[in-house]
Amino acid sequence: MSTSDPLDLDRQICFPLYAATRAVTRRYTEVLADVGLTYPQYLVMLALWTDGPLSVGELGRRLRLDSGTLTPLLKRLEASGRVERHRDPHDERRVVVSPAPAAERLREDVAGVPREVARSIGFGADEFVQLHHLLSGLIENLDAVGPRA
Repeated sequence: MSTSDPLDLDRQICFPLYAATRAVTRRYTEVLADVGLTYPQYLVMLALWTDGPLSVGELGRRLRLDSGTLTPLLKRLEASGRVERHRDPHDERRVVVSPAPAAERLREDVAGVPREVARSIGFGADEFVQLHHLLSGLIENLDAVGPRA
């Protein structure tokens, strides 16, 4: 197969993005195992610590997760005492999620996770900033295109 072939796997942007995502997620999974969190649960907790309390809809938008994926995550986090869900007193249709009081200890337990994952990746600070900028731009550009009709 010629390297000028547009369908050559090595010329695709999708494959290194896919492989990198899987590798980074695997590393987070390994590091988070000690505190009993899955990677998606970790993302939920990060969003709540950063922006919470949030409605289920807001949390789904923030994490780019549909309710079919998010609801079971929240149920498991609530059962483990890490989040609390309650109806919004101003709008009973909305369910609001917030970190449970016990989540403050969890926050301390995961404080070193970003540093550990960054160490594993091996990039310098400037490379991380550049990569974050490029990926954020990629997401923004693809969001602007929107779904195909």
